[in-house]
Amino acid sequence: MKISRPKAVILLSGGLDSAVALYLAKQRGFDCRSLVFNYGQRHSKEIECAKKISLKAGCDYKLLNISLPWKGSLLLEGSKKLPAVSNRFAKNIPSTYVPGRNIIFLSFALSYAEAIGAQSIFIGAHNQDYSGYPDCRPEFFKAFSAMALKGTKAGTENKRIIIEAPLLNKGKAEIIKIGAKLKVPFNLTWSCYKGGKKPCGKCDSCYFRIKGFKEAGIKEL
Repeated sequence: MKISRPKAVILLSGGLDSAVALYLAKQRGFDCRSLVFNYGQRHSKEIECAKKISLKAGCDYKLLNISLPWKGSLLLEGSKKLPAVSNRFAKNIPSTYVPGRNIIFLSFALSYAEAIGAQSIFIGAHNQDYSGYPDCRPEFFKAFSAMALKGTKAGTENKRIIIEAPLLNKGKAEIIKIGAKLKVPFNLTWSCYKGGKKPCGKCDSCYFRIKGFKEAGIKEL
């Protein structure tokens, strides 16, 4: 008799961190379902990468097209110039912050998880690159988990849906080392804020990716 595996919904952006989160969920034996968002970001390259990563991992994916017409972030306003790399360590919330993005994404994931009877939701957030983002902090995930318990049928029936952020306290180099052990296809991931043929190598996201591989002692293919 075939034993069914526990299900998990994975928020998959097409980036390095969410790909590692997916492979960690697979390692733990979850039947993974990827959730990919087209929310009007500057380019669609990361969406195509997310599809490829999910298929490579042997997981089904769903692509959700949503609109945030009020903008409020440089990631939603492609005509505006991205911030200089020299501002990466500023204490203010970055201009690349998308208002309420993780709240929105996790809400969709929670609905999806409850509908299919999934026990967990995985997100690749961590506090090194984007410590200035309020929706990437431990207290946010704790609060969202409490809300999920109180605000869902599953929660009231003692079928708690767990919000998993396994990379939250890890640096980029450590995440890359974990991914390498799990054979994450880093070549399929995309981190650059720009959607060119090749990464720009200059934006914050590129900076931390390059730095992470160098510190991990792993050559990126």
